Order: sequence, then structure tokens, then C-alpha cells
Amino acid sequence: MYINEIKLQSFRNYNEQKIELNQNLNIFFGNNAQGKTNILEAIFLCAFGKSFRTNKEKELIFLGQENLQVEIFYQKSDRNGKIKIAINNKKQIEVNGVKIKKLSELLGNINIVIFTPDDIQILKSGPAQRRRFLDMMIGQLRPNYVYQLNNYNKTIEQRNNYLRQIKEENKPEEMLEIWDEKLAEYAINICKYRIEFMKKIRDKIEQIHSKITQETIKIEYITECENKEEYLNLLKQRRKLDIIKGYTTKGIHRDDFKVFLNDKEIGIYGSQGQHRTAILSLKLAELYVIFDEIGEYPILLLDDFMSELDEKRRTSFLENIKDTQVIITCTDKMQIAGGKLFYVENGNVSEK
Repeated sequence: MYINEIKLQSFRNYNEQKIELNQNLNIFFGNNAQGKTNILEAIFLCAFGKSFRTNKEKELIFLGQENLQVEIFYQKSDRNGKIKIAINNKKQIEVNGVKIKKLSELLGNINIVIFTPDDIQILKSGPAQRRRFLDMMIGQLRPNYVYQLNNYNKTIEQRNNYLRQIKEENKPEEMLEIWDEKLAEYAINICKYRIEFMKKIRDKIEQIHSKITQETIKIEYITECENKEEYLNLLKQRRKLDIIKGYTTKGIHRDDFKVFLNDKEIGIYGSQGQHRTAILSLKLAELYVIFDEIGEYPILLLDDFMSELDEKRRTSFLENIKDTQVIITCTDKMQIAGGKLFYVENGNVSEK
């Protein structure tokens, strides 16, 4: 899988830009704040239908303009494809010239794995970042997962509203059983997907990490939603507390996974270098899981990430991503065999 061409119109700091990529390595270099990351953001937008940097879509529109347009032309093993996204007062998405109605129709057309400097927070910060990592990976591969997750989120919002009504308006507690049943149904399905993919990651990451370092790595998924009846009982046990707090305190929205290096939890005991190496292994595991699922490598986006690695880790990394289209942003001109160079300055891209 690879991207042939990107067309940007009134996107971020690009007035109008056409970029032709090669199938292997593409390096965008230039000073900070010139528009390098915006190119990766445009690809991410066409893969997921949203930005990885902002929830405010108006921020994506070129200053002084009222709408934007991004087009991605790509090649998969069995077909060519084109994704077009236009944003003005609303967002319109076309896949191969056909307007889609649901986001799930977009997901999986372009499969990507993205590295950013902030990704180290997946292991260092709270569980929300780790759940987001899982949701993005699984959502690309299992459209039904996104459907189940959206339904879960809607149901938990409704349940939380009713919890507050019980507290403030003395609504009957028994009505919670309606929300509990629906919540448990979606939670169990989501949990099954997450456990399935955590096992796939676990199998890959142990092999990958052993090539990069001598340390052993393990991943443990933490959930209380594997069994429907047990989860329903848990919701019932927590009912009084949920009413007091006004929100649901247990569910897959609280799930987490922990990473251990040499049997020590990295979030507590890991050094900065260990965090970098572990996140590198995690993302490479994601890449190989996607390959096993779809039979071709996803596109790899590296936003100023190579500069975070020492020479040994960089060499090991490049050895692990052969046969993959890679798009790199960096400040310094990086000469790598087979790479196509682009210079980025003030929203203009030129080949070098």
C-alpha cells in the first residue's frame, strides 16, 4: 500500500500544493513551523476523517479562506483509490467519487501507523492515551468495533444523564437496568476486540523488542468487562456511588494496559530512553499486526521522530520497515538511500 499523490487546497498554511510521493521513503525537511507536520495531518485526516492535532476543524482552513480540500490518491495490492475531504460549514468525504454517510465507510481504505514526539506519552501518561492507541488501530481493521464503541459512548452518556436525574429529580433507580443491559452488551463486544488485538501485539512486541535491546518486554491488559454477568453485577454494586458522583465509574472507558520491562512497570520505573525504545517496539508491533490482517504494510508516518533515536536504534528501526512506504518529517536534511527529498518552506514544498 502506498500514496501516489497528495493535493492540498487551503489546508493549514498551504494555499495550493501538489506532492508526488515515491513508493518507499519520502523525507520532508525544513525549519520548524513551515508546514511539514501539516502534510502528515492531511494524510491522517483522509485515513480517519479527523485530525490528530485538533478537534476544531475550522483551524485546518487556510487563514482568510472559508473552505479546504484534501485529496489523496493511493494504491493497494488489488486496486487504486482516491479519498477527497472538503470542509466548510460541514465536512464532506468521498471515497472513489462516492459520498459516504458513515465514518466507518472511510476507515481501512488507507491504513497508517503514525509516530509523533508526543507518542511517548502513551506509556508515560494516563490510560486515556493507551485506549486511544488501541481504538485507532482496531478501528482501521474492524469497522464494527467503531460502531460498538460509538454506541457504548452514547449509552454511557445517556446513563450518566439519568444518574444525575436520580440525584436531582428523584427519578426511580430501577430504570438504570435498561442502560446497564445495553452498556454491558457493547462493553463485552469491545472488550473482546481489545483482548484479541492485545494478544496480537503481545506476540509481535516481544520479538521486535528483543532485536532492539536485551530487555524483556511484557504487556498486560486490565479490564473488568470480560464477562457480561460479572460486569452487570459490578454496575449494580457501584450504583449508589455512581448516583452520588453523577457518572459511571466502571466500564471499558476505564480499561488500561501496562508495559513491563524486565518485570518492572515502565510507567513507574522506566527511563526516558526505555520509554522511547518501548514505544518504538509498540508502534512496530502495530505495523506488523496490520500487515497480518490485510496482507500488506500500512503507510508509516514519522513526525520528527528519527531525531529522537540514537544511531543504533535508528539503524534497527530502518531494518524493521523494509517494503513499507515511509513519510518522514525532520528539521535537518536526512540522506537515506532510496529516499526522495522535499524541502518545505512557508507552506511550499519543492523536490530536492
